[in-house]
Amino acid sequence: MRGSFARALTGVLGLAAAAAGQALTAAPVAADSVVVGGRPAQITEAPWVVALSSRDRFGGTRAGQFCGGVVVAPTKVLTAAHCLGREVLGGEPWEVRDFSVIAGRAALLGQGGQEVRISDTWVNPDYDPTANSGDLAVLTLASPLPQSYVIGVARTGDAAYAPGAEADVYGWGDTTGNGSYATTLRTARVQVLPDASCERAYPAGFGVRYRGDSMLCAGDSQGGRDACQGDSGGPLVAKGLLVGLVSWGSGCGQAENPGVYTRVAAVLPENF
Repeated sequence: MRGSFARALTGVLGLAAAAAGQALTAAPVAADSVVVGGRPAQITEAPWVVALSSRDRFGGTRAGQFCGGVVVAPTKVLTAAHCLGREVLGGEPWEVRDFSVIAGRAALLGQGGQEVRISDTWVNPDYDPTANSGDLAVLTLASPLPQSYVIGVARTGDAAYAPGAEADVYGWGDTTGNGSYATTLRTARVQVLPDASCERAYPAGFGVRYRGDSMLCAGDSQGGRDACQGDSGGPLVAKGLLVGLVSWGSGCGQAENPGVYTRVAAVLPENF
């Protein structure tokens, strides 16, 4: 979640309220946002990026998009566990009748690609919504996507996790931090940061503590480039491999508060 802590709830709940025609206030939490300080991306450069969608829940303005995800096998999509919470979906995932992923499409309301229903969900049993740790879920698709949509996952010790590695984050979230949501896919270049950088930014007394065992820190030393509300669950890719999922942070694009991502190699089941 991104706003003040979790990057999905504020943006997602705001979309839900808009769809219902209601005013809704929520404490600033991690946001599901569009990439801040980025550029438009073609789906051909990142075919593994998908949008999580429910028009029943979030309306049709953005094709029901509320979080991001990444294809790691023809029938498997990774996303953030907090994207599947009752506060976001209004119930359990299987109760959302039109829960699907939009794949192969950069423009949410554009042509091409396909929308595939979700047949099953798995949430990391070690996910702690209070600490934002272990923030990972696996979606099983009702029908397979092409193998060309699949991205490899960096394993523990891979150079893609090394501090200083250039990485790209993708999403349809807030592009400014002020609720300006994108309707086409965007990406921003950031750097993998040392754990110590995030430990200083998010110490134990901050409210939610950074934990390098299950989290990854990435940002821009000058600020201005980051994930934001609406990007939750979207991929962070370094050296052509998936290293993280957008999880939480304080604000968007602030140099002193880099983005925090789920460290996929540490949280994904070994037998996956």
